[in-house]
Formats: sequence, C-alpha cells, structure tokens
Amino acid sequence: MSPAPIALSCGEPAGIGPELAVAAWQALGAEVPFFWIGDPAHLPEGAPVRLIGRPEEAQQGADEGLAVLPHTFPGPRTPGTAQPAQAQAVIDVIARAVGLVQDGAASALCTLPIHKQALQDGAGFAFPGHTEFLAHLAGADEVVMMLASDRLRVVPVTIHIPLAEVPTALTADLLERRLRITHEALRAQFAIPAPRIAVAGLNPHAGEGGRMGREEIDLINPVLDRLRAEGMDIAGPLSADTMFHAAARAGYDVAVAMYHDQALIPIKTLDFDRGVNVTLGLPFVRTSPDHGTAFDIAGRGVANPSSTVEALKLAWRLVSGVGR
Repeated sequence: MSPAPIALSCGEPAGIGPELAVAAWQALGAEVPFFWIGDPAHLPEGAPVRLIGRPEEAQQGADEGLAVLPHTFPGPRTPGTAQPAQAQAVIDVIARAVGLVQDGAASALCTLPIHKQALQDGAGFAFPGHTEFLAHLAGADEVVMMLASDRLRVVPVTIHIPLAEVPTALTADLLERRLRITHEALRAQFAIPAPRIAVAGLNPHAGEGGRMGREEIDLINPVLDRLRAEGMDIAGPLSADTMFHAAARAGYDVAVAMYHDQALIPIKTLDFDRGVNVTLGLPFVRTSPDHGTAFDIAGRGVANPSSTVEALKLAWRLVSGVGR
C-alpha cells in the first residue's frame, strides 16, 4: 500500500511559500502526492487548485491541480510585508499539519519557511524556531538538524551561536547525543543499515596533535572511541578542509561538523539550490527547503522551487522506505 500523502504547511504567507507550493506541484505532478494547508486566496492568481476536504483526496486527480486543504486566514496576502494578525493562523497550520501526520492521515510533514519575528510580534511565539516548535508538538526530547542533498549530508553539532561560544557549547555529552540521534535516523529513516559517519575536528588540521588546540584529544576522541567500541562506524576527528572533496565524500554517509559554517558552507557550495533541511529525532519525517521567506522577491513569481521540490521528494522516499 502506498503511503499517505505529504502535508505541506503554508509557512509565512507574505513570503515566497505560496508561489513555491504551486511551482512544486507543477514540477512534480502526480510523482509525489502532497497537499498544501493554507488559505486558497493566498495562492498566485490563476493557479490550478483542487480544494479537498480530507488528505486522502490529494491522490485523486493529482495531475489536475495543487491539492489544497483550506485553512482560513484573517485577511489577504501582502507579499513582502508580514501581517501580525495572520501569525496565529500560521502557527495553527503547523499544529494542524503535525496532528494529521500523528493521526496517519499524512505520511510526512514538509514545512515552508516561517518568519519568526512576525510570529513573535503577532502571536507571542515562544520558540526559537520552527524545529523547536515541532519538537514541542511531537513530544520529542531532542532533535538534530541535518542538511541533505544528493551530494552530501551534514549535521552541525552546534548551530546558531557566535563562533566564540562554540568551544564552550561543544561538550562531550552534546556530541554523543548528536551522533547517536544521527546514527539512529540514518538506520531508521534513510534505510542505511550500518551508517558510516565522518566527524570533523574543531580546530584547523583537527588540532594537529595538540599544537592547534586540544579539543580533539580531550573531548572529541574519547566520545568517538566510546561509540566505536559499541560498533558504530565512525571516522575522525578529521581535518575539515579535506573532508568534502568528491573522493572523501564517497567514504561516508554523513559528515558531522562542530559548528554551523563548518557544515553549511560545503553543502551550499556543492548544491546551493537543492539542499534540504531534515529534522532528525522526531517521531515522523519532517523536511523543509533550506532557505527563508525571501520577502524581497515575494509575489514576483521568480522564486526557485528546487529546494522545495527536493524536500518533498526526499520526504516521499523516506516514508516509502527507499531512503537516499
């Protein structure tokens, strides 16, 4: 039996989300069954739309128009200018989508970008971002951000903090938790029975035997040795400047980096338009395009849907048991 369709949450209406939803359907047709949750009035004028009452209807006539599960918003779309009055509806759509996945009506969740400041201003949004809110709704203790494309998968151990704070934030416990969650997700969701994990060092040349820092010796190596003793296939700590060329990438399934730019610069250099954000540690599959709301181009019909298309395709592969 084929999995249920994927729920695509609308994200910030004033951003490029409505355009991306239509463009993704135009690119995918019936290849990936999905439905968009949002206000039909926010979609580009003249877009082929099929209003549905239940998620399962998304798979009927998928080549005729974008399946839309309507969710009324207070007011029209204003491209480029977020409306605080619409913030609660954006939040409600996310919660509704999660509920549908939890109930089995949708097989996975793909989220279009939100604007955190708009949600805070309009609805007192109390979460640092999308991912933390999803973890709260799902009752997940901890989640991990992965960026994935056909060329590379990367997981940063520390994320949105100043570089000066990374050595303090990077603890043995945090690194071990990130590695365990990543390893389990590759097995359970990506259908990789024995994941190969490459771990970057924190310092240049992975510390060069202690001459450029001791974090590799004192912190990273003991964690890796402990996990290797349990049977995990882990290489490292490796010099980050030699981890991401083609021959090196062929030797692992995921690269775990110590900080944000160490992870994201390689994947955005290799595959800028097709990178997908995957949340590991949730009890369901969640993907999203790897970009923001792009207020500067919203409403102009020029947004590149490649990342959204890849996010939907990856979610479908994961729920179909194919992995990547």
